Amino acid sequence: MLYFTRAKTLGIAALCALGILLSLPNLAPRPGFWPGFLPWNQVHLGLDLRGGSYLLLQIDFSAVEKQDLASVLDQARQAMRGATLGYTGLHADPDQNAVTLHLLSPADAPAAQAALQKLITYGQGNAGPNLALNVASDGTVTLTIPNQALIARRSQAIDQSITIIQRRIDGSGVLNPQIARQGTDQIVVQLPGVSDPERIKTLIGTTAHMTFQMVDETATPGPVPPLGDEILPMADEPGEKMIVNSDVAVDGADLTNAQASTDPQTGQWEVVFSLNSLGAREFADVTTANVGKLFAIILDGKIIEAPVIREPITGGSGSITGGFSPQRATDLALLLRAGALPAPLNIVEEQTVGPELGADAIKAGAYSLALGFVLVLVFMATFYGLFGWFANVALVMNLFIMLAILSVMGATLTLPGMAGILLTLGMAVDANVLINERVREEVKAGRKPLAALEAGYKRAYGTIIDSNVTTLLAHVTLFIFGSPPVRGFAVTICVGIITTLFTATVLVRLITSKWYVARRPAALPV
Repeated sequence: MLYFTRAKTLGIAALCALGILLSLPNLAPRPGFWPGFLPWNQVHLGLDLRGGSYLLLQIDFSAVEKQDLASVLDQARQAMRGATLGYTGLHADPDQNAVTLHLLSPADAPAAQAALQKLITYGQGNAGPNLALNVASDGTVTLTIPNQALIARRSQAIDQSITIIQRRIDGSGVLNPQIARQGTDQIVVQLPGVSDPERIKTLIGTTAHMTFQMVDETATPGPVPPLGDEILPMADEPGEKMIVNSDVAVDGADLTNAQASTDPQTGQWEVVFSLNSLGAREFADVTTANVGKLFAIILDGKIIEAPVIREPITGGSGSITGGFSPQRATDLALLLRAGALPAPLNIVEEQTVGPELGADAIKAGAYSLALGFVLVLVFMATFYGLFGWFANVALVMNLFIMLAILSVMGATLTLPGMAGILLTLGMAVDANVLINERVREEVKAGRKPLAALEAGYKRAYGTIIDSNVTTLLAHVTLFIFGSPPVRGFAVTICVGIITTLFTATVLVRLITSKWYVARRPAALPV
């Protein structure tokens, strides 16, 4: 138990040195001599320590289902037209999540079934079909979105929303945001160090669905738009509205890039965008066919501007102007680059933590951590003498290695996480207490020093492993089922248990072995 080969000794020493090295970024600013091949990772401070904003968002699934039904309705219309089949009464039924139509001739039922069957696709795994088709004998055709497909679509909408929120926040310059799903329809967003929470809320909450639609200049203004048109408000002119064609000429989903810049001639801020090949072709077609007409640029149901098409735009790029401020142009470009949210997000809960409160929390946490650490050192040195100091050396190394692992993981430290570190320090010496007490018992039983050390370590190992493994399992469960603050606590405890098993049972044993070989004591100082 106390024999270490040279290779094993060097391996333990190298691991300890690496732990100290990787923890240094948290203790000092980046030095110029830091090796480039080593990662410079730090433990990030959480919202409760650094200050910032906490948002709980809820996705509007009714909007997702409405969009899906509209898409199914449009696909059914195109399929029936393509098959040259007569029908009437095409409409969507939100209560049944279905699209229904009636064939003019029931004899067309087989042809209609063949045409609409092409709309049915199958997702991966057990997602099942996206649509259920039913053709009745009286010519009634129903396309229903199954419940299983609705559940899969909701999960997809949540994942897509998280990805887009992440892109928007990353583009805004916020460092180390925490974005996670909560429940079935909510997203938690923590933004440490945010100085302008209102701007971030606007970025997150904007759906940013952009379309290009032709303005119907022949329509007569009135409360009810003509068939095939819709009335939309102007974004910058309250009360002003325009009548536009309901058909989307170019969808913003075809955007590949958007950047804020200034017009070299007027000096005004604008958003320059580029389209993919499909979008560029559609943009060229619509601008070629409508020279001299108004072309509305619509964002989330509001018209940003409606410029006149002066000439065909065939290069797959264009610009949006509208008296933008530099900040608004930058934010709009960011929203377009990140993509549109699948559905609106509503802010359910909002909290703001000031930096002063965060600084006070850091100070209180640091004081409690330092006090707890010192008390543990004093306890071990007082009750176990030299062997207590061996445990103290391992305890310090435990802190370094734990900090190094959290840094490499890019973990975020919160107040519960600091409590987890403090608890780990107390737990870390439990193993040494067990070993030292076992060694004392063996000495009292009359064993010689080497035999007492061997027996003490050997008999304490079973208890140490059992207690730490059960604690580890309990905190893994906390991490799986707990809320974000509880997860932070669980992560630090789990990392601390792993480092404790190494330092308390391997490092202390190595130190004890080297001391015994060097001194060959006639009696153990226990």
